[in-house]
Amino acid sequence: MTHQYEDLIRLFNQTFYADYHTQLVLGGDEPIYLPADDVTPYHRIIFAHGFYSSALHEISHWLVAGPKRRLLEDFGYWYEPDGRTQEEQATFEAVEVRPQAYEWILSVSAGFPFTVSCDNLNGEFEPDRVQFMTRVHREVLSILAAGLPTRVAMLSHALQTFYNTPPLSAEQFIVK
Repeated sequence: MTHQYEDLIRLFNQTFYADYHTQLVLGGDEPIYLPADDVTPYHRIIFAHGFYSSALHEISHWLVAGPKRRLLEDFGYWYEPDGRTQEEQATFEAVEVRPQAYEWILSVSAGFPFTVSCDNLNGEFEPDRVQFMTRVHREVLSILAAGLPTRVAMLSHALQTFYNTPPLSAEQFIVK
C-alpha cells in the first residue's frame, strides 16, 4: 500500500475544514501550527518535509488540543528541542503520550507503520524507547476502551475507508 501525503492532506481537509476551518499544509524543515490571522482566514497544521508520518504526528497534536489551545500558535505548548537532559526528556514524554497514542491509532487506521518517537537523538543519554512505547500502548488501549474522541473517530474512519483497513482492535497494537 502506498501512502502519499497528498492523500492525507485531502482526507484531512475534507473531514475538518467545513467545521473547524483548519487545513493540513505541506511545510519545510519545521512543523508548526498556526491559527487563523488577518492574512490567512483558516488554521494551518504545517508538517515537515512531505513526510506522511510528520503529518500524522502534527495532526495528533491538533486532535489533543481543545478549542482555546487551537487559537494559539503551536497550541501554546512548550517544546524543548533535541538534546534534552533526562529530566527534560521525562517531561517531554509525559506530554507526548496522548498525541503519540492518537498517532498510533491513525497509523493503524491508514495501514501505515507506527514508530514511537523519543525525539532526543543528541541528548546526553539514551531514552528507553520500549518503556515509552509501553506507556503509549497503555494509552491506546485506554482510548479504545473508552471510545475514540469525536475528531479522532472522524479521521480514523476517513482513513479506514480510503485505505480499506479493518476496524480497530486492541490486537492491532503491539509493542516492539
